[in-house]
Amino acid sequence: MQEPLLGAEGPDYDTFPEKASPSPGERTRGGTPQNRRVFLATFAAVLGNFSFGYALVYTSPVIPALEHSLDPDLILTKTQASWFGSIFTLGAAAGGLSAMVLNDLLGRKLSIMFSAVPSAAGYALMAGARGFWMLLLGRTLTGFAGGLTAACIPVYVSEIATPGVRGALGATPQLMAVFGSLSLYALGLLLPWRWLAVAGEGPVLVMVLLLSFMPNSPRFLLSRGRDAEALRALAWLRGTDTDIRWEFEQIQDNVRRQSTHMSWAEARSPHMYRPVLIALLMRFLQQLMGVTPILVYLQPIFESTAVLLPPKDDAAIVGAVRLFSVLIAAVTMDLAGRKVLLFVSATIMFAANLTLGLYVHFGPKPLTPNSTVGLESMPLGDTEPPLATSSSYLTLVPLVATMLFITGYAMGWGPITWLLMSEILPLQARGVASGLCVLVSWLTAFALTKSFLLVVNAFGLHVPFFFFAAVCVASLVFTGCCVPETKGRSLEQIESFFRTGRRSFLH
Repeated sequence: MQEPLLGAEGPDYDTFPEKASPSPGERTRGGTPQNRRVFLATFAAVLGNFSFGYALVYTSPVIPALEHSLDPDLILTKTQASWFGSIFTLGAAAGGLSAMVLNDLLGRKLSIMFSAVPSAAGYALMAGARGFWMLLLGRTLTGFAGGLTAACIPVYVSEIATPGVRGALGATPQLMAVFGSLSLYALGLLLPWRWLAVAGEGPVLVMVLLLSFMPNSPRFLLSRGRDAEALRALAWLRGTDTDIRWEFEQIQDNVRRQSTHMSWAEARSPHMYRPVLIALLMRFLQQLMGVTPILVYLQPIFESTAVLLPPKDDAAIVGAVRLFSVLIAAVTMDLAGRKVLLFVSATIMFAANLTLGLYVHFGPKPLTPNSTVGLESMPLGDTEPPLATSSSYLTLVPLVATMLFITGYAMGWGPITWLLMSEILPLQARGVASGLCVLVSWLTAFALTKSFLLVVNAFGLHVPFFFFAAVCVASLVFTGCCVPETKGRSLEQIESFFRTGRRSFLH
């Protein structure tokens, strides 16, 4: 008989009260939380996610442009287009792998700042590309930077935030990534592809400048024995009028208990491997839902289906909807809770993927053959779906369904997966495990993105959408069985919860 999470009692389980009272470190003497400096430090860090989101969808307007390039050295074939779209994820996987070392070696803040080097170099290579290899190398470097920031930024934000705002701030990495993607779609309507790469340099430089004035994570500093520096960092983050002694002692005690390197025997302990396994499976399922190939090939997908609006406009509209959806998640994450939003998110994405698959399979075909990537070959046989007319409202279905998919992803499985990863991973393994999560995530994304065009050309565009819909159903089951609710809990409370060894975390 499994025991409920909130109903358990006892000295070893008194860390998850029904309503946690604010600690002295979370309020000032007047009772008002001091989070302004936390917000500033978070903004400086998540500028790295802006660049990540910008670089991720860079191929959406660029692939069609390069397929009609006047330079013969830059004209993309179908195979080259698939590599150009997918190699970013391979670079991101390498970035996640490096984060397993850099996160604990340099610290969260310096690792984020270090990502500016490959990011700036990658944008420069793509802006001045004279051959396909320069495009691939630039894409790989920006992917490496994205994978590194994807592993380091959520950890940094979760470790500097108070429990009362950690949910909202946990959504900001995804929010800034979405804003970066939207900026790329908008600029893609105005700028040629080389200038899109030049524009990507700006946020990287601003991030480095702002982060140079921000403190490192107090938890990381304590883990390196830099107690005085950690105390100053925490005092700066919480404000001069805040009593931080209680919070500092709690963090110090937790770090002290995990000051030794994790042994193999400890790694096999349930309180270690269970949260790591949950985080890994969440990252795996998040990618299998299809968000990366859909974003990378968004404009080519619209050009391969019968749509009412120009594909460039459709892509920009989807980017705006994605931004709005993440804003909703940021507001509701600390109100509705993580699990509720995960359920709603997966349900919406299931409906959207199923609708897209049915429309592509049974709906009208575009008036003119696709001239960009060749996502789908003309169907064989005597019977074909009717051609769409320019005034047919049925052709709004791809745009509406994609907007629905992006809405569902952005309000749940997008930001919450990153937030939960940073919340539930034990401090002793947080740096390595977060890098491992990013590695698994982007290896999965690479396999999906690289095979997407191959599957579409072999079986049709509807097949991937049906597969993504099935994964959404699996994610609903996984959420109900395995994901814990962490709303309103401190990182020390969450870690103590897994240490109890109770099976109630499955609820």
